[in-house]
Amino acid sequence: MAQIIVPSNIFLTLIIVAAAVAGYVEAQSPSTSDVSVADIVTPEFFNGIIGQADASCVGKNFYSRATFLEALKSYDQFGKIGSIDDSKREIAAFFAHVTHETFHFCYIEEIDGPSKDYCDESNTQYPCKPNKGYYGRGPIQLSWNPNYGRAGESIGFDGLNSPETVANDPIISFKTALWYWMNSVRPVIGEGFGATIRAINGALECDGGNPATVQKRVEYFTEYCNQLGIAPGDNLTC
Repeated sequence: MAQIIVPSNIFLTLIIVAAAVAGYVEAQSPSTSDVSVADIVTPEFFNGIIGQADASCVGKNFYSRATFLEALKSYDQFGKIGSIDDSKREIAAFFAHVTHETFHFCYIEEIDGPSKDYCDESNTQYPCKPNKGYYGRGPIQLSWNPNYGRAGESIGFDGLNSPETVANDPIISFKTALWYWMNSVRPVIGEGFGATIRAINGALECDGGNPATVQKRVEYFTEYCNQLGIAPGDNLTC
């Protein structure tokens, strides 16, 4: 087989082009920041939220920074997206929604939850079980039988037969919030805070459904962004 000799100047050009393309791809790919979530969600930050809940709130003896950080070990990519500011925005967004859903960590279960029907009977993969309620529980208020079923499979608890586990085990409770966030909210985080509202409760709040609750979520988000020293960005509402 004849040897093919590439002129040195062409070879050098190819190296330069390859390096430029590699640099472009690296610049365009989303990077995972090396921030420590624990350094951002400080005791002062967390206690500043739960401290606003009334002393009689059941959540005050259930939720804690320690249980959040323990649950976080199973979702170590949470709060690590793009730049440091991007990471802080994700953390601020998560806690803004948690604050709204639980009223500053006051509630573990949805108010009047047992009286509400969250059974999607059309879902045969995760069928509702007799005398079990799939109403909102935990930091993000996990709801509906398919979500309980999927979360249980992923985390390791029987979400369909024992949905109450989310209200009884604080670590699993936080894991359900992080599970839902990473699967349903994280994919749209780059579209702005408004997209995260839509991912969590868009059917009831967005497009004029409940402007007051949308605004409340935005207020919490901007407050936490200010605490973390970052701009909230664009597209805040839905």
